Amino acid sequence: QVQLVESGGGWVQAGGSLRLSCAASGRTFSTYAMGWFRQAPGKEREFVARISRNGGITYYLGSVKGRFTISRDTAKNTVYLQMNSLKPEDTALYYCAATSRPIPGRSSSEYEHWGQGIQVTVSS
Repeated sequence: QVQLVESGGGWVQAGGSLRLSCAASGRTFSTYAMGWFRQAPGKEREFVARISRNGGITYYLGSVKGRFTISRDTAKNTVYLQMNSLKPEDTALYYCAATSRPIPGRSSSEYEHWGQGIQVTVSS
């Protein structure tokens, strides 16, 4: 079992940056691939980015590629999402998720553990 707690959200103007953090409890962090998802009001939850267990493989939603970077620090049991050049359409509740699948896809159903979510608001 792993518990996930997100931090670092908030309000920013378009073009600005935020870094989300997700701290994981437990000693098995390195056995999980990690992902970030987001959900805007009235929309379904969508995949944003994922990173493999050892951090060597990353994958992004097309609309954030080149602007967002996912990374992980095993020593700190933490995964990050650096978000640059933010746009109003990035406004959403962002969730951190963990999966025991070595190579997960983009579906939220593939992730077993979820954080509570953190709000990111980008104003124009």
